[in-house]
Amino acid sequence: MVTRSANTWEAEAEKSRKVRKESIQEQWLLPQGKLPSPDRMNVLSVPKESGLLTQKELDISESDATQLVKKMGAGDWSAEEVTVAFLKRATIGHQLLNNATEFMVEDAIARARELDTYFAQHKKLIGPLHGVPVSTKEHIWHKGRVASGAYAAQVDKIAPEDSHLVRLAKNSGAVFHLRTNEPLTLMTGDCHNNIWGQTLNPWHLKLSCGGSSGGEGASIGFKSAAIGLGTDIGGSIRIPAAFNGIYGFRPSASRMPYDGIELPGAGQESVKCVIGPLARSIDDISLMMQTILDQEPWDTEVALLPLPWKSVESSKDITVGIMWSDGIVHPHPPMTRALKKAKAKLQAGGIKVIDWEPFKSMEILQLIVTLFFPDGGKAITGLVAASGEPMNNEATSFLQHARELTVTENWACNAQRDQLRAEFHALMKERGVDVILCPPYVGGAPERNKMDYGTYTMLWNLLDQPALVFPTGAVVDPELDPVEIDYKPTNPIDQQQYDKYDPKVFEGAPIGLQVVGKHLRDEETVAAARLIEQMLQN
Repeated sequence: MVTRSANTWEAEAEKSRKVRKESIQEQWLLPQGKLPSPDRMNVLSVPKESGLLTQKELDISESDATQLVKKMGAGDWSAEEVTVAFLKRATIGHQLLNNATEFMVEDAIARARELDTYFAQHKKLIGPLHGVPVSTKEHIWHKGRVASGAYAAQVDKIAPEDSHLVRLAKNSGAVFHLRTNEPLTLMTGDCHNNIWGQTLNPWHLKLSCGGSSGGEGASIGFKSAAIGLGTDIGGSIRIPAAFNGIYGFRPSASRMPYDGIELPGAGQESVKCVIGPLARSIDDISLMMQTILDQEPWDTEVALLPLPWKSVESSKDITVGIMWSDGIVHPHPPMTRALKKAKAKLQAGGIKVIDWEPFKSMEILQLIVTLFFPDGGKAITGLVAASGEPMNNEATSFLQHARELTVTENWACNAQRDQLRAEFHALMKERGVDVILCPPYVGGAPERNKMDYGTYTMLWNLLDQPALVFPTGAVVDPELDPVEIDYKPTNPIDQQQYDKYDPKVFEGAPIGLQVVGKHLRDEETVAAARLIEQMLQN
């Protein structure tokens, strides 16, 4: 790799900015007079207020994928109408949130017209994702387009083909119209890089949209796409889902097709990165999972487990263990309020609920951070140094934990990981718990670029357990969620997170909860999440 001098990375980054700028359709931008005032923090309703979308386009873009497919199957909406509605909304979204890295307008509309022609000729849908607009995190390959992974050194790196998952989704009728932002290093819980800048949270512009699939979180939160595809090695799907008031699913490793993703450190298998959906409903999570796995991706990508997506009905005959704390950091008041309400609702609905005592959380945290960077972080720092671009504070802080391991040390860590997985699974069986209900984060979204605690999601990556985040409908409320003045933090990390809580700063931030299942029981986890959500809504 050619190392460029420090003063040339801006020129390299400008190449990708130019691609983005040229992909934006100016006729769909908000005129200056319709932009929200600078002091307005929640911009979710701007598309409706703007007058740029017709009522039909609003109805379309506010529908989830499952509803869209039904409408197109009935002939009520065409794929082109659906695609244009989401492109218009996504353009406004990017104008407000800076979440796009590239619009794929021509390809998307051309594909939608092909689908409409097929429907007119055959009087049926081409597949279960027929006409569904799908956005993807930038480092997921699209043939002939740059996949830089947000590194300035890779702005000339062209994807030779679509990623495996993109190909399968296209086979089923999906329309890919939008690519979204991610943080430098792809290893932090916010969404900022030197190429495309900072992505914002549509619920509250001063709060974090999460990361590393932060552009996807903002995209689905703003309804710029019906379904999004992100990746998750430590919470990168679930954290943005929680912060943007949407659904996000981290499948067990080796279930969803992963070939065709631009990520430093290929071959690192101690903690596998996974790809999964961000969505607007649990129905859509199931739709994406089943659609992809019904095509038997393991017959092409041999590293995958040959496990079809099976039908699992939601059943009240389950036991839910509520993990009130990870044993390191006590959650903020709105998160505890959401858990208390969930417990009351579940018990009132006849669900058995027990308290789950955290298990070796600090050991798991220390181990996963060690296994993230067995090369001492060289794959990441080498790419950053190659262009001379600056490393941001969040990545620098995280990388300070990187330590290069010898082969023997890596083996020992893998053995420790496997022992923890076995012990945790045995503990769930011993306690009779089917799923764990817990926070995805200590509270609502933190302030931008101040997301520095991820144990509530990282636990399940190390243990390789499926986890689904869903919105509770609750938001941070200063009257309901005052500071716990009587709480005494138990350790320095706990103290740091306790000191950050100010209900006025986080007012209006959505609160999500996380449902965690047993290893490879992905279908049961989704079914349990559906049941729990239904109970909370009753």
